[in-house]
Amino acid sequence: MGETSNQAAPNSAGIDLSQFFQIFFEEAGENLESMEQMLLGLDIQSPDDEQLNAIFRCAHSVKGGAATFGFADVAELTHQMETLLDKLRRHELAPTPAMVDVLLASGDALKSQLARHQGGGGEAVDTSELLASIRRQFEGPADLAATPRAPAPPAPPAVAAAAASTAPAAPAAQGTADPAGLRSLELTVGPLSDAALADNLVELFKEITDLGTIEPLDAGQAADGMRRFKVLTTSSDNDLLDLFSFHVAREQVRLAPLGKGYGFHEGAPGAPLAEAAAHANTGYGFFEDAPGAPGSAPAAGTAPSAPSTGEARPAPAKTAAAAPARADKAGAPESSTLRVSVEKVDQLINLVGELVITQAMLAQNSKGVDAALHQQMASGLTDLERNTRDLQEAVMSIRMIPMSLVFNRFPRMMRDLAGKLGKKAELVQVGEATELDKGLVEKITDPLTHLVRNSCDHGIEMPEERLAKGKPEHGTITLIASHQGGSIVIEVRDDGKGLNRAKLLKKARERGMDVSDTMTDQEVYGLILAPGFSTAEVVTDVSGRGVGMDVVKKNITALGGTVEIDSAEGYGMTVRVRLPLTLAIMDGMSVGVGNECYILPLSSVVESFQVQPGMVKTIGGTGRVVEVRDEYMPVVDLERVFDVPRFDNDRSTDIMVVVEAEGARVALLVDELLGQQQVVVKNLESNYRRVDDVSGATIMGDGRVALILDVGALVRRSRH
Repeated sequence: MGETSNQAAPNSAGIDLSQFFQIFFEEAGENLESMEQMLLGLDIQSPDDEQLNAIFRCAHSVKGGAATFGFADVAELTHQMETLLDKLRRHELAPTPAMVDVLLASGDALKSQLARHQGGGGEAVDTSELLASIRRQFEGPADLAATPRAPAPPAPPAVAAAAASTAPAAPAAQGTADPAGLRSLELTVGPLSDAALADNLVELFKEITDLGTIEPLDAGQAADGMRRFKVLTTSSDNDLLDLFSFHVAREQVRLAPLGKGYGFHEGAPGAPLAEAAAHANTGYGFFEDAPGAPGSAPAAGTAPSAPSTGEARPAPAKTAAAAPARADKAGAPESSTLRVSVEKVDQLINLVGELVITQAMLAQNSKGVDAALHQQMASGLTDLERNTRDLQEAVMSIRMIPMSLVFNRFPRMMRDLAGKLGKKAELVQVGEATELDKGLVEKITDPLTHLVRNSCDHGIEMPEERLAKGKPEHGTITLIASHQGGSIVIEVRDDGKGLNRAKLLKKARERGMDVSDTMTDQEVYGLILAPGFSTAEVVTDVSGRGVGMDVVKKNITALGGTVEIDSAEGYGMTVRVRLPLTLAIMDGMSVGVGNECYILPLSSVVESFQVQPGMVKTIGGTGRVVEVRDEYMPVVDLERVFDVPRFDNDRSTDIMVVVEAEGARVALLVDELLGQQQVVVKNLESNYRRVDDVSGATIMGDGRVALILDVGALVRRSRH
């Protein structure tokens, strides 16, 4: 297994290690994300011991997996990080901002290395300068000149051999050795509670050829639940322990020299128990009080039963071949999560969508059936409707993921951005547990990134300017996520300088935009969402080119959402993004126009009413407005918008539905209200083509296709 490939180990025993690659990549990614969050939250002045231990465990877990799969570059970098972090958690060094910087940069490099291995190609990441930077943090100038480069954990055989030659082996586990440095050791693993797990372990260890050869000493699992192996290797004990600990808990792994009478347990190949006593002075074998024996003080080079600093050892990565056995009596809870590909979830959602359509069709067709004669069928259809809705909600919840997945990327971005701009700013997150559909989470990330960067660059003032205004020198940007009705609202707030109304109007007039002093504050603030509009005095590499806010609005609108801006000059600004919870299924109101059926998103519907004579007034010759409680709003005639053919000319269109989008309301003129129901949203553009004023389509219970109206587009149409 070379460092430029992610090919599996030889498959002689039928185990293909490539099946575990995806698990390793996912868990390594999670560990790196956790490490970054903890580094960003680390208090440099008074670091928390448990936090330092947790950061160390993250790096150690990545290193163990990388060593197992032969990703030598990843293992080498994490090895150096581990050395620095180990000195920090043992209080041999005090943390500094420079250390946090180099560890964050190392995390970025590791992500690039892992992405390259996962993709199976690309240029290697040069980490030589980074490795030197890490060593400079824990070695003095004299040490750097005298100390050879620390070896990476074993990957290819060449790397393992180099490691053995540069790191002296621990004296207690020297075992028998030949001139080439090959050592014979006894590896003991256990106690293992599961015989199948033990057998899998035997097969897996046969596959690990980078360390030399590993052969079982037992014909089967011993009565004490232990498995014993003969190891012929040139690698150091630490490298061996790192690799084995990836598959079982580290406290269950012990190494001892292999000599005459190895394996002192009942029925072992070797000397009987009596002969074992004669070898007590040699200090090897698993007899009472011997070095390396269970419960004894660990000899040098063997795995300690508990770390000296008192922290828990990192849990080994989970693989299907060898799940970690539990050594503690109480046991640990099994994993309560299951990794499933997004494609499978999407397929499940599509199938449930079809089920919803079929259920609606059955409900439609059963309306003409006499419920008294077919009581059992009517009851069954009612149960089917309830169960279908419950199933639909349960399946949809699978795709819901917390907003923390999006929010967690911003502390690091803020730290880098504030440093570049010379500002002091902190990020506060509220409601990060609020859940949103995965498809929306992926699409909302870029717009939110623009908003946070904009707040930091344009909103937050320089420290000296804030102090002069009587503000704390640290600015605050707050991210808030919450559910409101059938929508999710995400707010980006800052306590910066806010928006200047006069300055915005002046800029708009300079660009030839149609503005007036009678515009409301909301309309003036909305100018910053116009394409190419920027209030920045200087264009920087961060922002100021007028690109960003218009992209935010465009992307949010494409998702069926809205953007609202509020500001108080001198006190800050708030950008409020409102989105539907999911794009797959929605609550809708169906309305009839002629023989056609249209769906309005229920979240956009405000009210409906019967048109009375004199309510509708004509303005400007062609435009029409309706007066509702002393408020005039534009009238949109759906019959004219969609050129609906009319076969019943004597019928009067006298029902209006008031809908709201983008902060404005319009009244839609329709023939009738057909009802309210959940509909499965189908993409019209991919199945047919783009249609103006239509956001999608659905299949009704009677098999007809109904168009889902784009309320935002209808509001914009009324403005023009």
